[in-house]
Amino acid sequence: MATEYAYAKVNLTLHVTGQRSDGYHLLDSLVVFCGIADVLHATPAQVTSLVLQGPFAKDIPADCDNLVLKAARLLQPGLTATFTLTKNLPPASGIGGGTADAAAALRVLLRLARETLPIATAEALAAGLDRDTLLSLGADMPVCFAAHPARMRGIGERLDWLPALPETHIVLVNPRVEVPTPLVFKALALPHG
Repeated sequence: MATEYAYAKVNLTLHVTGQRSDGYHLLDSLVVFCGIADVLHATPAQVTSLVLQGPFAKDIPADCDNLVLKAARLLQPGLTATFTLTKNLPPASGIGGGTADAAAALRVLLRLARETLPIATAEALAAGLDRDTLLSLGADMPVCFAAHPARMRGIGERLDWLPALPETHIVLVNPRVEVPTPLVFKALALPHG
């Protein structure tokens, strides 16, 4: 079994600088990751499956719409696993929880691939995870995959890595009101650019 952590993503700054003709908003953001996380365990298996647990398990889909399973499909048929996701981060709260879960799934599967598959097969799986493939799981997927402080621009595909920042204590408050990111961006009235 292998374990990965899906750390909460916090935008310390978030500037919306425009909107593309396809509807995606252009961003300029300083992104960091907190010490709180969802926890994902994976065990190689014949068929990919997902078990949900934790305080927010009932609030996310357990079927093919779950981002963990969508991420795992990107690496199939090369590797399949049974996942157990402990959902500690509230969904639709603006902290990248679902995308971080998908990133953790890719990281854990690539680790398992290096341990269980021929090296050429494992390398081919990793090579298939280019930036466009990552973006298919969400605009903040590239930064969540790395889980490292960055300046994120464009729709999330332009990353300038930052040195580790000093430890900072912040308080995240979630009033248990879902604020789905697509709805927030849809409410912005910006010219296409």
